[in-house]
Amino acid sequence: MRCEIRHTTEYRYPKPAWDSFNEVRLHPSNEARQTVRSFHLHVEPEAEITSHKDYFGALVHHVHVHEAHTFLKITAEAIVDTHPVPDPAPVPLSELRGVRGRYTEFLVSSPRVPAGEWPELFGVRRPLPHEDLPGFLLELTGHLHRRFTYAAGATSVSTPLAEFARHGRGVCQDFTHAMLAVARQLGIPARYVSGYLYSSGGMLGAEATHAWVECFLPGTGWLGYDPTNNCLARERHVKIGHGREYSDVSPVRGTYYGGGRGELDVDVRVYAEQ
Repeated sequence: MRCEIRHTTEYRYPKPAWDSFNEVRLHPSNEARQTVRSFHLHVEPEAEITSHKDYFGALVHHVHVHEAHTFLKITAEAIVDTHPVPDPAPVPLSELRGVRGRYTEFLVSSPRVPAGEWPELFGVRRPLPHEDLPGFLLELTGHLHRRFTYAAGATSVSTPLAEFARHGRGVCQDFTHAMLAVARQLGIPARYVSGYLYSSGGMLGAEATHAWVECFLPGTGWLGYDPTNNCLARERHVKIGHGREYSDVSPVRGTYYGGGRGELDVDVRVYAEQ
């Protein structure tokens, strides 16, 4: 599937701001499941733009606006070809014993995914070592999808996972953090993925950047699971990057002097054709 993406982030300030510095993670990744054909980053007003790859391999752009300004508009445009993702081969959970040491950073707790008895809290059964790992992860994906309600605006990026667990309403970041917490507690390496979703009206979370989970399966590698939509991450999912949690891959964040309390508008459009 070929996906054409346009992501616009616009800040407006009541007073002039200056020396604005932003980290922008909007460049889709190049990997086996997708190929980036083009990417362009447009910034208004004129800015100094540099880039580097972060610890997890994502391409990060640094946008620095020196002069005074009352608005900042960052537009990322990309064309990405996504490729079919085959179903994983069966493998028992016990096969993870030999690989956990390589993926410790995706097993330990982090600020947004703290340690805890999350399987019990979310009503998830603990699987036995001989059970099929891909099958259990599909079961977990479906369980979280049914347990929680997708509600735009019900939470923010700073909402603790425990609060989402109590209220049961949130967005894709919350569903993703919940699945990370359960998987890691069960010894399954799991990482947070930021990206885009082509919906065509039938899927949740396509109005902005989307989030899902990648779990490590021996013999298959990293495979994406989307608890918000109860599905595997296939050709409709366009990956930007991954990390331990949201803060590792937040799309745009920055600092500035002056300006007062600004307003933020984000517009994401994803068009696709087979």
